[in-house]
Amino acid sequence: MMPEISLNILDVAENSTRAGATLVTITVDADFEADQLTVTIEDNGCGMTPEQVERVTDPFFTSRTTRKVGLGVPFFKLAAESTGGSFSIASKAGEGTCVTAVFILSHIDRMPLGDITSTIHTLVVYHPDTDFVYQYRFNGRSFTMDTRQFRQILGDVPFDTPEVSDYIREYLNENKLDTDGGVSY
Repeated sequence: MMPEISLNILDVAENSTRAGATLVTITVDADFEADQLTVTIEDNGCGMTPEQVERVTDPFFTSRTTRKVGLGVPFFKLAAESTGGSFSIASKAGEGTCVTAVFILSHIDRMPLGDITSTIHTLVVYHPDTDFVYQYRFNGRSFTMDTRQFRQILGDVPFDTPEVSDYIREYLNENKLDTDGGVSY
């Protein structure tokens, strides 16, 4: 299993980019009053057939031809369900996929969220052909980052330009801190 939830998010979002998604929306919603952490990753990639959706949580199923197992989605499911939470996948071939994992925040087996800022930064900077909408919510406060807005301002300047990459990381750090006050969970 992966040691932090943010690495599960990275893995599923990487699946989205491999599936040809041009837009990936990632929502992290921590609600301590409800004792839930909900993570949603939605894309407009190639989607899956009903048969693939049924099999995607099987660790011995993968659509990739470079290996025989696919452990990312099964581990994400196990991580959520082992806290008393839930996991679901909705997908339609040709339209995209939505993965939702709900964790019970106070459960002893819940892994930490981890470095979500680095996860989002990595996805944005290293997938130049994919737009990302990142929504971070913490106890009713929130911020949203939409790379389409950055593209309007930057024009043809790539996100991996050092100054742009640094700005994106700082933007994510500052807004997360403003939203959650620096709480680790």
